[in-house]
Amino acid sequence: MHLTNSSTSVTVRHSRLLRDTALALGCAALFCLLAVLVTGHWRPLHEFDQDWVNELHIYAREHRIWTAAVQTLSDIGGPVTMRALLGIAAAWLWLIGARVLACWVAACTLIGWSAQSALKLAFDRPRPAFTDPVSQAGGAAFPSGHAMASAITCAVLVGLLWYRVHRRGRTAACAVAAATILTIGWTRVALGVHWPSDVLAGWLAAGIVLGVVTTAIELWRPGALARDVRRV
Repeated sequence: MHLTNSSTSVTVRHSRLLRDTALALGCAALFCLLAVLVTGHWRPLHEFDQDWVNELHIYAREHRIWTAAVQTLSDIGGPVTMRALLGIAAAWLWLIGARVLACWVAACTLIGWSAQSALKLAFDRPRPAFTDPVSQAGGAAFPSGHAMASAITCAVLVGLLWYRVHRRGRTAACAVAAATILTIGWTRVALGVHWPSDVLAGWLAAGIVLGVVTTAIELWRPGALARDVRRV
């Protein structure tokens, strides 16, 4: 019985490791493809970006109350808020003794932050420009920091809740997380401060960070993440 349990545990760990590695590699491949299309000014993608941003800018300019509401949503779901949530979660996990899980949350936060800055610096893509902008944002456009931070944060929080709720709870958590990620990404395009491809790049970059960090933690401390998640 002990040998069977041990063998099952190893199989589960290997399955998780393969899943996390596949996530990182899959998102990295798609990110690289998108980056090539963006830097190569692929016409269909360029026209898609331009059409979406221009149409939404016209609507935002003509509906100021709606635009103010979108700006509020964007501000609430900004990187500062998301990183603060993860910082609070990491501190709480450390205090209750889930040290490996706390390190995972902290690593996702810090590496995500660093990767975002490095990628923006590397690509240095200009943001959409208008003579009458409805919102302002500094720095390069690619990838979207809002999209990246929200995706990392929502994925981490769903992971922390996973073993604390039943199937309906998991479904609800995933639905709320997906809605949050999509809404925040959409606000950046609606406000004319990002191209749609910037938002997609942010989501893919988040997948890379989550996959790489989780794989590294699993290799460092096999099975420790799952034990800590169940503990909390």
